[in-house]
Amino acid sequence: MLHHLSFGVSDLARSEAFYDASLAPLGFVRVWGDETAIGYGRVGDEDKFAIKLVSAGLSIPGRGFHVAFAADSRGAVERFHAAALRHGGRDNGAPGLRPNYGPHYYAAFVLDPDGYQIEAVINDPV
Repeated sequence: MLHHLSFGVSDLARSEAFYDASLAPLGFVRVWGDETAIGYGRVGDEDKFAIKLVSAGLSIPGRGFHVAFAADSRGAVERFHAAALRHGGRDNGAPGLRPNYGPHYYAAFVLDPDGYQIEAVINDPV
């Protein structure tokens, strides 16, 4: 349904380091970039997620908004979480099963350096 999604960020270098590291375990890489924005997607594909420098007036969506990135394994969810915390993210839910979302829903939640709520998830039986 969605073609892509963009986040405004207050510090492109800080967000670049965070997203380069935290999206890599999920198989997402930088597919384009310039001095004001960076796009992420699968190797050889278009961006599905972008970060864009906002010099003033950055507004982070509140409660109820988050973005979930697909993971290929539970290990990838765990590596996403660890990388995010090492690169300026804040824990918002350690890796684990979330039975309230389904019997196989394995996810981790973090807040990025600007405070966006992001998740990595796999919803497959082991």
